[in-house]
Amino acid sequence: MKRYKQEFGKKGEALAEEYLRRKGFQILRRNYRYGHKEIDLIAKDGKTIVFVEVKAGRSKSFGAPHERVTLRKQKNLIDAANDYIQKEKPTGCDFRFDVLAISYQKGKEDIDHIKNAFMVV
Repeated sequence: MKRYKQEFGKKGEALAEEYLRRKGFQILRRNYRYGHKEIDLIAKDGKTIVFVEVKAGRSKSFGAPHERVTLRKQKNLIDAANDYIQKEKPTGCDFRFDVLAISYQKGKEDIDHIKNAFMVV
């Protein structure tokens, strides 16, 4: 079961990366790790660095994919983003957190791109 989830997640991340490239984003990093915390994709949208969480699901039994980005997950993403910013020291840009929610239904993917999905407070 774990292997299936990993493969399903990788498929979702590849689809998200392709989607963002088609929208004109430049992919900077994939699967950025800070300890046990991870950012699925780091991309550039114009002058904005975007930290992207990808959530994919086949069933809405556990809620829509974007609803699974919990407060704890948001905090982990913020921690990892802060580490990336400290190490890379990007200048002259803004930052935001997006969620790409992918639903698979009837053999078809539906992508919901939520820009500024949450804010750092």
